[in-house]
Amino acid sequence: MDDKAILHRYLKTRRAQLLAKLDGLGEYDVRRPMTPTGTNLLGLVKHVASVELGYFGEVFGRPSERDVPWLDDDAEPDADMWATPAETRADIIALHQFSADHSDATIEALALDAPGVVPWWPEERKHVTLQQILVHMGSETAQHLGHADILRELIDGAAGQGPSDPNLPMRSDAEKTAHFDRLEAAAREAAAGGPIA
Repeated sequence: MDDKAILHRYLKTRRAQLLAKLDGLGEYDVRRPMTPTGTNLLGLVKHVASVELGYFGEVFGRPSERDVPWLDDDAEPDADMWATPAETRADIIALHQFSADHSDATIEALALDAPGVVPWWPEERKHVTLQQILVHMGSETAQHLGHADILRELIDGAAGQGPSDPNLPMRSDAEKTAHFDRLEAAAREAAAGGPIA
């Protein structure tokens, strides 16, 4: 597998994992703000899909012609980070698929060293290659997948990529509670400056 195929595979995997964080949840849970800054699952999917359209579209002279008014200069701040009641889950999933298809076409059509220009980056950094943007979007998607991992665990306890995720130890509910309690005790002990009597 060549370098472009490897980078593309990682991006595709992270996209799918991010989208899967919505599986099995009701409308409230996919939309509700879980942090003081309003981070929510459906908003993360909307954001990643939206910015990917720009990075693999405009940057390489291949605009998608898809209207994303929440990214306009006069849009409300963070409008790309949440879904309005009028925007359905199906709408956001369709945007995600459209964005992935459009991006994949750009990635497949261009060489890794194909030049692009990121107009919203500073002058000294705005001249890029497809390779740089593949790394950038892979990193951004992975970062937001990490956010989604934590949100999903807070919502219903689902962690990682599901029950068969080899990166998570298999624990019973009692073992999870004991592990959490052990970490809590260790944190309290460290904060107190030594062993708690």
